[in-house]
Amino acid sequence: MTKSKSKSKASTRSAARTTSKSKRRSRSAHSSPKISTRPDTKHARILAMLRAPTGATIAAIMTATEWQQHSVRGFLAGVVRKKLGLDLVSESTDKGRVYRIKDSKASSGAADRAKQAA
Repeated sequence: MTKSKSKSKASTRSAARTTSKSKRRSRSAHSSPKISTRPDTKHARILAMLRAPTGATIAAIMTATEWQQHSVRGFLAGVVRKKLGLDLVSESTDKGRVYRIKDSKASSGAADRAKQAA
């Protein structure tokens, strides 16, 4: 008699496991990456500086955001280049190294990456 009880418990456990896994999968499939479009954020300010024709230096971004140099570099590499997929170019000028977002293929590249993520 004890064996039949353990079998019924095991069958309910496996059923509970499969339903909980399917619930987790459906939740993660519906979630989509959200990009903040609020104009008052530090990210938006940096992107506006980089989209300007004159571009921005790391020092200018540091003063605008009150971030340290390594944080600005990490943002440029991780968020601007990798996450948003924007074409970030840098030039050495008399002011120092100036970073700028190139608009030629930036919007289509970001749209392609967003489609792949969804």
